[in-house]
Amino acid sequence: MIRNKFLKNGLSMALAVAMTFTTGCAGNSAATNETSASEQETPKADPAPGVVYEVPTVVPGALIDQNGYRTGAEKSVIFRGENLPDVFYVYNLDTDELEYTGQMRDEVIDKETGEVTRQGYFTDLTTDGSYYIYADTIGSSYSFRIQNDLYDEIFNEASKTYYRNRCGMNLSDSFAGEDSHAACHTENAYLQEDPSVTLDVTGGWHLDAQADRDVAQGCRIAQNLLLAYEMNPEKMGDDVGIPESGNGVPDILDEIKYEIDWLIKMQDERTGGVYGSAITTGDGGDISQSKVEVTPITMEATIRFAALLADFSYHYQSFDPDFATRCLKCADRAYNLFVNTEDVNKSALCFHAAAQLYRATGSTDYEKVLTAFFGKADYSTLFNEDEDIFLGSITYISTSQKVNVDICSTIMKLLMKKASKIAQAARNSAYMVTDTSDHSRILDDMRVITITDHIIYNYEYTTIIENHAHFLMGRNREAVNYVTDNTEHTYLETGEGTGIMNEPLLNAKFIFMLSVIKE
Repeated sequence: MIRNKFLKNGLSMALAVAMTFTTGCAGNSAATNETSASEQETPKADPAPGVVYEVPTVVPGALIDQNGYRTGAEKSVIFRGENLPDVFYVYNLDTDELEYTGQMRDEVIDKETGEVTRQGYFTDLTTDGSYYIYADTIGSSYSFRIQNDLYDEIFNEASKTYYRNRCGMNLSDSFAGEDSHAACHTENAYLQEDPSVTLDVTGGWHLDAQADRDVAQGCRIAQNLLLAYEMNPEKMGDDVGIPESGNGVPDILDEIKYEIDWLIKMQDERTGGVYGSAITTGDGGDISQSKVEVTPITMEATIRFAALLADFSYHYQSFDPDFATRCLKCADRAYNLFVNTEDVNKSALCFHAAAQLYRATGSTDYEKVLTAFFGKADYSTLFNEDEDIFLGSITYISTSQKVNVDICSTIMKLLMKKASKIAQAARNSAYMVTDTSDHSRILDDMRVITITDHIIYNYEYTTIIENHAHFLMGRNREAVNYVTDNTEHTYLETGEGTGIMNEPLLNAKFIFMLSVIKE
C-alpha cells in the first residue's frame, strides 16, 4: 500500500535598473541595510524566580517560529493581548536559566482583528540551543531552537517529498523510511478514448490521494523547482538523500528529471501533443495495483510541457547535452502543435513557452511572439496579474540571447514596483507578512521578492523572506506550524489542511523561498 506525504490528508529605497543575471541587458548592483540595534535590557537577574517551562494549553500570547531561528539572523517574537508588559525574557529550555532580557517595541494594531500586538527582538542571542520566551501576564511561548544550519533539514525534507511520491520504482527503507514501498503502477496504461491502445507511462510523481499524475500540475511544480535552482544554484546540493545523491548533479535537477522522463512518455509521438494525465481507475482495491488510464491530449498540457522541457534543456545542457537536446526537440514539437492549433497572441501560456524556447535557441520565431505581447496596451497589468506572463518576462531578462534593452528596462521597473508593494504590505502588517490567511499568496509574493533579491541584493528583502518562513512555521495568529509536524503545535492538531509539504505545488514554492535563507 502506498504511504507518502502527498497521500496524507517597498521598502523605501532607490532601486536602480540593474541585474546580476547573465543577461542581454545585464548589470550588477548590490544594496544592503544595516541590522537593527541591540534591544537587550541591562538587567540579567531572574525576573520571576521559579519560572519553569510548560507547554501552553491554549494559543499562547508569545508567538514564535517553532522550528527556530538561524544563529546570526534577525530573531523576533510577536506578543498579543491586553496590558502587554514592556519586558520579555528568553530562557534556556534545558536548564530554565535566564539567557536574555529584551524590550518590547511600541504597540501595533492587527488591522484584521483589532487586537493589540507588540514585537520583541532577541537578535543578539546567538548561542545555539533550545529556548522559550516568557513575559509577565502572558506566560510562555512554545519552545524553539537557535541553530546555524536550521533550515537545511527542513529544506531536505521538503525536497524529498517528491522522491517519496515517485511512481513506478521501488522506494527503499534507506531512502524513504516509513514511506518505502514496492514499485507501483508498472503495467501499461490504456487510453481513456480508446482502451484498446496501451502506453508505457510509468514514472513521475503521485500528486494526490488517488496517486494520480497530472501533466499541467507536474509541469508547474517542476518549473518552480527549476526556477529555485536558477536563482540559487549554490544552495542546491547533491546530498539530499535520494538514490541519485552523489552523482555530481544537484539533487533538485535529478528529481525534476525523474518527472521529465515521465512527461516525455506522455507525449504523442505522431502529433507532439501531450496527454493530460495518468489517473488510477479507483476500483476499490490496493491503489498501488490499480489500473491506470491516460486522459486525452490537452493544449494546456502540451504548452506547459513545451515551456518546462525547454527550460530544463537550458539548465541541463552542462550535465547531459544529449538528453538536454532531446528535451528541446520534444518541447519544439509540442510548441509547434500548439501554435498551429491555438491563437498564440491570446495565450499567456504560449508567451511563457516562447520565452523559454527563445532563451534556449535564440530563434526569431519565438521572439516574434514575445514582441507581440510586450506591445500590448495591457502588458503591465498582465505582468502583475498573470503568472505565466510574469515568469516569461523574468525568463526574457535572464537570457543571453539578443534582447530589447527598452523592454528589459520596462520589465525591471515593473518588477521593482511589484516587489516594493509587497515589501510595504509586509512592513504594515502586525505579523510582518503580506497575507495572514492565504498561504498560496504568501508563497507567490515571496517568489517575487526572491527573484528581486537575486537581481539586486538587499538585506531587508532577505529578512522579509525569513519573516514569512517564521509566519508559516508558527509565528502566526493561531500559533500553528503549517510546515513540519514535529513541533509542539502543528497543522495535525488543528484539522486545518494537510501541511505545506503535503501540497506539491505549495511545497515547490516553499523550497524556492527557503533556498534563499538556508545556509
